[in-house]
Amino acid sequence: MNDLTGRGPVFDPQELERLLVARQNAGDVDGMTALFEPDAVLDCGGGRLVRGRDAIRSLYVEGIAAGRKFAMGEQRPALICGDLAMTSTRLPDGDVTTEVARRQTDGSWLWVIDRYAVS
Repeated sequence: MNDLTGRGPVFDPQELERLLVARQNAGDVDGMTALFEPDAVLDCGGGRLVRGRDAIRSLYVEGIAAGRKFAMGEQRPALICGDLAMTSTRLPDGDVTTEVARRQTDGSWLWVIDRYAVS
């Protein structure tokens, strides 16, 4: 398990969501961004795609500055197949997030695809 302040590797894809929310609540944009592969893609909805850590970081900086907070929802068990894992959370408003994580060479997990909530 990874602590909130540390930036150590995440060895359970199930921990990624919890860490993202906790780091956002702490205002830790770099910690949030560290949960993604360097060229990850994030689907914000409405046809808006954000690609790469720099762009993802900018998105999170904007969100924190605007006071947006991610809600902790009911996380589904990660579905793992080899070096890929699908993570998913049902948010309190009923929306569902879906992410794809990839196992890294050191055995840790990072998100490579993230789709924000879709009803």
